[in-house]
Amino acid sequence: MKLRTCATLLLLPVTLWGAACKSPVDEPGSTLPGNCVGESPVVAPQRTDLLFVIDNSSSMKEEQEGIARELPAFVEALKEGGGLEQDFRVGVITTSVYRRVSFQGQPDQVRYYEQESGKLRPVPDASGKATDEHFIEGTDPFLVEKFRRLVEQGTEGSGQETPFEAVRLAVTEPLSTTSISEGGNAGFLRDGARLLVVVVSDEEDCSSTQRPPPVILTDDTSVDHCTEQGDKLTSVDEYFSLFQGLHDSTGASREVLWATIGPVALADKRAGLVQDVTSNGTFVRNVDCPTSNGPGYRQRAMAEKFDEDLQNLDSICKAGYRDTLLSIAALATVAQSIEVVNLPDPRLAQVELTRADGTVERCSVAAGDLRYEPSGEDRSARLYFLGSCLRRADDTKVEVKVLCAG
Repeated sequence: MKLRTCATLLLLPVTLWGAACKSPVDEPGSTLPGNCVGESPVVAPQRTDLLFVIDNSSSMKEEQEGIARELPAFVEALKEGGGLEQDFRVGVITTSVYRRVSFQGQPDQVRYYEQESGKLRPVPDASGKATDEHFIEGTDPFLVEKFRRLVEQGTEGSGQETPFEAVRLAVTEPLSTTSISEGGNAGFLRDGARLLVVVVSDEEDCSSTQRPPPVILTDDTSVDHCTEQGDKLTSVDEYFSLFQGLHDSTGASREVLWATIGPVALADKRAGLVQDVTSNGTFVRNVDCPTSNGPGYRQRAMAEKFDEDLQNLDSICKAGYRDTLLSIAALATVAQSIEVVNLPDPRLAQVELTRADGTVERCSVAAGDLRYEPSGEDRSARLYFLGSCLRRADDTKVEVKVLCAG
């Protein structure tokens, strides 16, 4: 038996199946073609829904402007795509969900930010007036201009930042299934698309699913209340499990990625609390992040849940965000799975990855460096990259071929 690709007639040794194995064509009940067919498998464009979570508290004006300045390079990097056609869209929510305070022995005051709270923010027009548009397609010729306006969410939001809770509200019911015209986010998350969350904040996360929120802020600026009362918050583990358990409307698992530009150390991305004593009082910040307003323990922990190497985490205290955003773009464009159609049997799939240096890595299910997930009623089959065949940001081409037996 010879195994070959239809396009190149590449001969592969029979040991691909094992010396004692039969050809898949000859197995009882096999539906595999004995001869090559002309139609190659189709690799669908890689779909990614990007959700930016912008801290709109009083200290974030310069940081929002810094992100907005670097968006052209970020968008260009997204479009380059790591060897696959990219299909992306962008939406923005804020970190404002609630604020609970108690000053000088007065009764607790709780404010809920009902117009924000995980809801996609409307895209402003050139004059700053809100439009009916709540997310931007990657093909929009005015993408960068609109994205810049959308990132600058102002500084009138809650000083009790809750990015995890804002994301939870944004991507789960009822908002995820309520139409935008009725105040929801339905239509933003697409079936078969990955979700990339990008948090931009100079504060510690203070998220809880409880109402009223359990952590109470006071006028004592020498402590971080969300750290001191952290045992009352919904745990990072619980939020992570929720995000990892997301499914699309077909029942398929949703691939979720996470990146944070947050209050961590400039030198080594540490989380830690120090106090700055000034003429205006004592204030808390991160150990090596002078413009932060919190220690970043929970922010760092969430990023680490998604990437143990913390390639998805950087400091909000950097002078510029170009390199950080380019790293996030690389994360957005490199999925470790791809959709495929016209694939008669996963054992016949061979994927060729062209690396940046021109070398070609050949991967197959039979060799154990690809994993196959079959299609469902409303979803395409997927190939997952493993081991030495993990995709890289600088790959120049991804090609799927079918080996056929004759």
